[in-house]
Amino acid sequence: MTIEAETGTAAEVGSVAPDFALKDNHGRTVRLSDLRGERHVVLVFYPFAFTGVCTDELRALREASQTFVNEDVQLLAVSCDSMHTLRVFAEQEDLEYPLLSDFWPHGNVARAYGVFDSDKGCAVRGTFVIDKDGVVRWAVVNALPDARDPDAYVRALAAL
Repeated sequence: MTIEAETGTAAEVGSVAPDFALKDNHGRTVRLSDLRGERHVVLVFYPFAFTGVCTDELRALREASQTFVNEDVQLLAVSCDSMHTLRVFAEQEDLEYPLLSDFWPHGNVARAYGVFDSDKGCAVRGTFVIDKDGVVRWAVVNALPDARDPDAYVRALAAL
């Protein structure tokens, strides 16, 4: 299911991924452009920390972390939660990959990717596989209650 956002539909396959600079759960700035030429990126937007479906999805990615965080691939998980909320969430769930805060300006990156739900004030479940050249090669956008399948990310990465 594709969600219409305030700025249109989700970033399209074949387009250059919108660049961003966001703080991670440790206060470090993470820029998508810094990974260009170095790693493929699995960019995962999720609605809220500490909620059932989101927690289950991020735990599944933690369990498969060797696939999603290595010399060739970087997993970045983005929500509109504050950096401080994400720090506690990552510690509680033992998440070692970066959790990025799209808190302020609220949801700007989610809007750039077309996955911000302005009625709920959060990102919907959008995932984008971005190649080393910064091009979106695969994408899926699900509604809030619909969990994604991490095996689909593995297949998308294998196709690069």
